[in-house]
Amino acid sequence: MANRNIKVEIKEKLHDGTLRSNLERFSEQYPTARAKAYANVESIEALRDDLKDMKSYAVAHIEELADEFQASLEKRGAKVFRAKDGDQLKQQLMEICRENGVHNIVKSKSMATEEIKLNDYLEQQGLHVKETDLGEWMLSVAGQHPSHMVMPAIHLNRKQCAKFFSDELKEDIPSDIPFMVQTARRVMREEFLKADMGISGANFGIAENGAIGLVTNEGNARIVTTLPPVHVIIIGYEKLIPKVSDASKIMRLLPRNGTCQRMVSYLTLIDGPTPIIHEKNGKMVEENKKVYAILLDNGRLKAAHDPVMKEVYQCVRCASCLNVCPIWSTVGGNVYGHIYSGGIGAILTGLLNSLDDFAQFSDLCIGCRRCTTVCPGKINIPDLIQELRNRRVAQKGLSLPEKLIFQKIMTNRKLFHTLLRTASIGQKPVKSGKFIRNLPLFFAKMTEGRSLPTIADKPFRDRTNDLFKHNPASPKMKVAFFSGCNLDFVFPQTGESVVKVLQDIGAEVVYPQDQNCCGKPVIGAGDLDTARKLAKKNIEALESANADYIIAACPTCAETLEKTYKELFVHDPAWLKRADNLSKKIREFTSFVEQAYEKDKRLKVTHGKEKITYHDSCHMRRSLGIYKEPRKLLESAAGYDYVEMNGADQCCGMAGSFGMKYADLSVQLLNRKLHNIKESGAQTIAVACPACMMQIGGGLDKNAPEIKIKHIADVLAENLSD
Repeated sequence: MANRNIKVEIKEKLHDGTLRSNLERFSEQYPTARAKAYANVESIEALRDDLKDMKSYAVAHIEELADEFQASLEKRGAKVFRAKDGDQLKQQLMEICRENGVHNIVKSKSMATEEIKLNDYLEQQGLHVKETDLGEWMLSVAGQHPSHMVMPAIHLNRKQCAKFFSDELKEDIPSDIPFMVQTARRVMREEFLKADMGISGANFGIAENGAIGLVTNEGNARIVTTLPPVHVIIIGYEKLIPKVSDASKIMRLLPRNGTCQRMVSYLTLIDGPTPIIHEKNGKMVEENKKVYAILLDNGRLKAAHDPVMKEVYQCVRCASCLNVCPIWSTVGGNVYGHIYSGGIGAILTGLLNSLDDFAQFSDLCIGCRRCTTVCPGKINIPDLIQELRNRRVAQKGLSLPEKLIFQKIMTNRKLFHTLLRTASIGQKPVKSGKFIRNLPLFFAKMTEGRSLPTIADKPFRDRTNDLFKHNPASPKMKVAFFSGCNLDFVFPQTGESVVKVLQDIGAEVVYPQDQNCCGKPVIGAGDLDTARKLAKKNIEALESANADYIIAACPTCAETLEKTYKELFVHDPAWLKRADNLSKKIREFTSFVEQAYEKDKRLKVTHGKEKITYHDSCHMRRSLGIYKEPRKLLESAAGYDYVEMNGADQCCGMAGSFGMKYADLSVQLLNRKLHNIKESGAQTIAVACPACMMQIGGGLDKNAPEIKIKHIADVLAENLSD
């Protein structure tokens, strides 16, 4: 993986029309199909909690379960081995092959064997190995790896599949799906009949009785595990569960999340050797088949004892996190570089391979948190990715440019703000109104498909004196406004709107001039030491305001101030107490104003000539859990008729530095959002996040300038009397 160029690979995928069409169609259909599968379930959250609790118990007792599983299976006549890594597993498997005179092997789908590249090794040893899962078989013919944990060949269409069939079988195979399935059955039947060994994975292994469970739709796994005289189970420690009854907790969620079925076609339980009739020395004989199980570690036990990363054991490999991931649904799984793709794949790569391998594609997780809403085990995937980023930075440090920006510039507020003011002057040659529409030379890529916002001539912090003259004479409360960088230097007029709305509900507004960047970019990069320095300065600045509330009109800032600062100081009691006291005063702007309007009975649905719709920012919708309040405010805004748009909570593609680092990919996500905005018929799109305002506003400027974008604060300020 060391010599890969991820950006080049992403560009290739973005220009692969077939892949894009397949993935986009699937990702659009998945949420509806999943919801249908859960239609008669009383409480999805209760099922998720049951699974999470069971898997949490399992990882806390993993060695005990492994011992019990081994004892139970051996009691039934199987042999169980343990492999510390892929090399040891391969050696153990070859010993089994030699003992049993194995030449031909059939395999059912197993991500663990993909992980250790088992097929390549077995073929190098002179063995004939055939994948029997239809998708895996086609990928093996194509020389590709799975792009999805459940549907490995989802990135291929039927014409591509037909070509692989034709190449492998040396005959012309039409792109007719039923015909290809029948052809695969014919070919595989011959493989099954001559196989000396079947190798399978396992969806779960039950410690109580030593049984493994295989959850499939094709039926090939059942044949692999029953027809050959030797069956080898390769199972990772994370698949172990305590009791038979616990299997139901997986089965109530895995099919619904993985393939949107209430139940799969085949659930196979195997708990040891069974009688089998086969040919031996020219005669048909009946004897027990041989069953072996190999428990694979390969970094799993280390993860199990990691107080943070052990959460990954709650994964049941349903891949629902991929199905809703905006990055995976745009470029597929192969750009992630290893066997496991998506956010969960980044984590597994970091744990099972190395942090260097993880770092190559870890920032493809944009932190939109859609995965957390569907994961049956309730794994907080973005936070685990962030933890691995933190660890890598602690080991390797930052790059020189990051060190300069984060540690020398951003922590020095006066220098940072001076540079921004200087940039507002330097941008004039390329500035066109409020946007930069084109950049020269190698910067041109940044303005393809979208314009970039300009830095304001006069930042918000220089406008406060005039604004605060209008504070109410008898205020109901004192509010400190935390603007964040964007509302200070890019959208100061929106900062003014925030102040006017707060004053209108009776607040005395103050602005602590010593406030700096909230630190989210630094935190995202994994530089926690620098983040703590920024946090301390902001805590001190906001404490000095002695306000009743601290208002942020940027959800990212609100989340950072309210939640992340406490996490930064978890080992520093004095600063933790100060961060906790601060967090109790933090309020996100729209939810704060909605409560005030509700109290004053100002929330009445109105209709106007102009249609307005709303985009949920990722931090707002899924980190802060705020989504009803902005809509109530917009529904009551005079002069507008609120309409809901499709995909309102899908990421716009900004995601901080991601939007610049992966400009091509960012623009693709933006284009989906622009399409949905246009389809809504709205003349105005409202947002509650200045970063989203930058991204969507830049896209509209290039592609649909007739549609306006406004922060909700700007919409509300329009309704205020002078």
